[in-house]
Amino acid sequence: MSELKPFFKQVQSHYDLDDDFFRLFLDPSMTYSCAYFEREDMTLEQAQLAKVDLSLSKCDLHPGMTLLDIGCGWGSTMLRALEKYDVNVIGLTLSDNQYRHVTQLLSDLPGSRTAEVRLQGWEEFNEPVDRIISIGAFEHFRRRRYEAFFDKCQDLLPPDGRMLLHSIVCYGRGTLEKMGVPVTEDDVRFAIFIAREIFRYGQIPEPEWVTTAAERAGFRVDRIQPLQSHYARTLDLWAAALAARHDDAVQIASEEIYQRYMKYLTGCADRFRSGHVDVMQFSLSKQG
Repeated sequence: MSELKPFFKQVQSHYDLDDDFFRLFLDPSMTYSCAYFEREDMTLEQAQLAKVDLSLSKCDLHPGMTLLDIGCGWGSTMLRALEKYDVNVIGLTLSDNQYRHVTQLLSDLPGSRTAEVRLQGWEEFNEPVDRIISIGAFEHFRRRRYEAFFDKCQDLLPPDGRMLLHSIVCYGRGTLEKMGVPVTEDDVRFAIFIAREIFRYGQIPEPEWVTTAAERAGFRVDRIQPLQSHYARTLDLWAAALAARHDDAVQIASEEIYQRYMKYLTGCADRFRSGHVDVMQFSLSKQG
């Protein structure tokens, strides 16, 4: 796998825009993935914590274990794992801004557990860990690397290893037709816009791409939990928050970037509601 190089430039083109820009619409924990509205009256911040707790609860964590967070974002899952499960944590990110942010977060933590963040891709990581979690990073890996990714996870984990993979998923046109979901020219143009202007070189998987690659590597798929409506609501809240901070967004970035992000957030929310895309949590365990 030495020939695989992490997609640093592609990831940084999105996540290294400016932390202050993302703060305009994310919750205080800077969690940039689908929230989980366990109760109708939850705030975005409460729902993001509920999502992190939901994700970690599927990892079978025990005190003293080491958790690897692949694509750790701004560190909210790492902090919660330390606090709630008393584990050691290692976070990987390809974003300079996220690396600096998480390094600062972890600099003065109490307790005896170790916590570190690395500016590193999974392709370069080769240390044994007990559990793996990855939330909102798989969309950047591209299908041709799925086999290598799951093989790597198999190699890192012990015989009773578990991992939680949280990813946006999509469906082919034929599947959408069977589901009764029409595909319009606007949908095609929007998909091109996302690929060219938001998540460059990303690739959203179909659900069976994930399960097939995981099973081929020797994982058992224990559970798949869709969170489609939760992401639509998350995106609605992000868009409303960004719209309310229009002037700040323009000052930090530009009117062009503000409009680009509004189109991205509102357009994605519409397509989660319409059924064109979903987001799923895949609970995986090593077999035998």
